[in-house]
Amino acid sequence: MFRGATTISLDAKGRVAIPTRYRDELVDCCERQLVLTVAVNEKGKGEPGCLWLYPLPEWEALEQTINKLPTLNKIANRLRRFVIGNASECEMDNQGRLLLPEHLRVYADLDKQVVLVGQLKKFEIWNEELWRRNVDDWMEDGDDTEGLEQLGALSF
Repeated sequence: MFRGATTISLDAKGRVAIPTRYRDELVDCCERQLVLTVAVNEKGKGEPGCLWLYPLPEWEALEQTINKLPTLNKIANRLRRFVIGNASECEMDNQGRLLLPEHLRVYADLDKQVVLVGQLKKFEIWNEELWRRNVDDWMEDGDDTEGLEQLGALSF
């Protein structure tokens, strides 16, 4: 399980070093094989989005779920084109580095400092400034009672 947010550097070649606390788990669960794609999130028009980084077995499970969606459904087709169509297989090297493809770095406006956010079975990769701005926005939206009602009986 991946949790926590860590600021990491993006080098001149477009690589990030995965924090050491995650490396052994990534070797065990997916033999360093990962898939990076664009995230389906609350991206505003003209604003960059974040990226999703999946261990290969988790990605394959997501692909199977998406594959079961109706082929004549416009939203399902957009999801396939967007998430599957932008997916790139990546391998973490022996130093724990991962090369982020240029088109995905451009999509998420990644430059120098990025934030790697654990999301249990996957990671999100954010532009550091956008991450901080969104955290502030999310904190201000803390009184979203409609969203709380949708969570039902979830307890913490």
